Amino acid sequence: MNKQIRVLLVDDHPVVRKGLCLCLAKQPNIRIVGEAGDGHQALAMAAELRPDMVLMDIDLPGMNGLAVAEVLQREQPQIQILFLSMHSEGEYVMRILQSGARGYVLKHASTEELVQAIDKVHAGETYFSPEVAKLALNQIVQNQGVQRNGALTDRENEVLVHIAGGLSNKEIACQLGVGVRTVETHRERIMRKLDIHSAAGLTRYAISNGLVTLSSLQNP
Repeated sequence: MNKQIRVLLVDDHPVVRKGLCLCLAKQPNIRIVGEAGDGHQALAMAAELRPDMVLMDIDLPGMNGLAVAEVLQREQPQIQILFLSMHSEGEYVMRILQSGARGYVLKHASTEELVQAIDKVHAGETYFSPEVAKLALNQIVQNQGVQRNGALTDRENEVLVHIAGGLSNKEIACQLGVGVRTVETHRERIMRKLDIHSAAGLTRYAISNGLVTLSSLQNP
């Protein structure tokens, strides 16, 4: 008999976790070893339980799934990460790949598709729900020219929005679940790419490019 895949389930909705547990309990090769309701709890339980895989939503309170994935990739790279979420936008797939996750399944997928995704990711492959994969390819094609011109990455755009909002490097690090030095590096790259070297200048750029609105900055 093959060794069971030990899975840590992360979702902030108890009913969703219960449903997933009931579905996956019927699979002889999969064992749910723990459940977490937020990003910080997920990291603590991953460190304690050392699962083979983390099956996780993107939208989590306190620390989102993408930030959790980046920390796990850095601190426990042997743990495979599979996202299970409602988002079907192509941009999310790019961010997921950057985070170190190996797959992305939509929440309306069948149990059979989810089990297939778990098996493939555990075997060292990647898996993306078909409609998400198609959207991701479209996103790549649309962004090819922009990326060649030195556009900011999705993570750099996130940092830029927080800078425009007046957050310090430490506050941004807390928001994104990364180290302060990582934020400093992102800030340096943003300034170099845009040739803008002040927070005020970055704020003007964010507003003029539609990343933030003046009203949102005035009424946080």
